[in-house]
Amino acid sequence: MRSPIQPAPILAQTWVARARYLRWLDAALAWAGLVLVLDVTVDGMPIGPALVIAGGVVAMLSALMPVRVRWRPASGLVGFMVSRALRPGDRAWYVRAARVDLVIVTARHGLRVSIAAPELGAAESLSVRRTRVLVVPATAV
Repeated sequence: MRSPIQPAPILAQTWVARARYLRWLDAALAWAGLVLVLDVTVDGMPIGPALVIAGGVVAMLSALMPVRVRWRPASGLVGFMVSRALRPGDRAWYVRAARVDLVIVTARHGLRVSIAAPELGAAESLSVRRTRVLVVPATAV
């Protein structure tokens, strides 16, 4: 007899890896932006020390959860673009750091989408910002 719990499709699991790469891209954009700011504001600073200082600042800021949650230029744009076709009643994959869950979209309000996740009760839904999480349509995978 087969297990009643089916693993997520391979294409849905690839979004977990894509999310990791997108977070690294967010960090690289922060690093490049700080290098640019140091180059413009500090005249005569060699590029080597600017690269090291920017790397240290990005490393320190990445330890702060509020900064990591809000600084998502690349992953936020991808999350918004991928989830733009979602409508109430659609099935979608809710991508997290280590897994994906099949959810149902219950409402959509601008940048927010409400989803009914499996760990929540039947009468509850979770409201998430599409720029901070990946909610991928189930038909896209």
